[in-house]
Amino acid sequence: MQDTTRKIALVTGANQGLGLALVRGLCRALGEEGVVYLASRDTDRGEAACALLQREGLAPDFIQLDITDAASVAAAADKIGARQGGIDIVIQNAAARITRDTPQADQVAGFVDTNNHGTLRVIEAFVPLLRDNARLIVVASSFGSLRNLDPRLHSKFDAPGLTLHDIEVSMDEFTTAVRAGTAQQEGWPDWINVPSKIGQVASVRVLARANEAEFRRRGILVNAACPGLVDTEASRPWFADMSKAATPDEAAQDLVWLATLPARAQEPYGVLVRHRQPHPWI
Repeated sequence: MQDTTRKIALVTGANQGLGLALVRGLCRALGEEGVVYLASRDTDRGEAACALLQREGLAPDFIQLDITDAASVAAAADKIGARQGGIDIVIQNAAARITRDTPQADQVAGFVDTNNHGTLRVIEAFVPLLRDNARLIVVASSFGSLRNLDPRLHSKFDAPGLTLHDIEVSMDEFTTAVRAGTAQQEGWPDWINVPSKIGQVASVRVLARANEAEFRRRGILVNAACPGLVDTEASRPWFADMSKAATPDEAAQDLVWLATLPARAQEPYGVLVRHRQPHPWI
């Protein structure tokens, strides 16, 4: 039987850090009127995270989902669709880490495949399941702004008629340039995280623009979100001072707010949201 009465939510990359906090926050916000899927690539870690939240009196459901594997993403979408009949909240939080000890040229392919191509896999699999008044959020960062990119490259991420496939092509071109050692002379930033975040935000903008008539009519909101600096294992190696960083549960509050905006909400739509406000694209 399909569940058409309760709010159905999914958080990817949710066995630790911000993802785990998002599941916790959604379980509390939705209560017994919601079903929150904690998605993790690793089954053991995902089930352990669910057990942790269950000891806190919450009741998430585990689902295996590896955003680097199109078949895994499709299988998770099929399972939720069959069980629930649709979905109300999708938060694409899963992301690869960058390590200091490995050259970026050796990391960029996997990083882009996870963060960018993985985001597209989630979009393609779950957008068809979105119910009226659904919310789809891609966790990105304030690096995802064209002001952080050489103007020569702006048209790769912001031009009339741009498609989701075009964004992926641009990210693959970036990957090739980094691996070939030509990225800097082509105008790409030194840190591979910046173009990746720009690509994620650009994909959200393209998705929102391409489907605006339908999404507006059905009350669907799609946005990217910057949680700010969060004290996690992924962030600590890159910042000497974490004293002003939010805990994962603190950072999750703004994203849970965005994911649970009431049905009458019209904005924000198709933008990067930081601290509940649109963040400049250009």
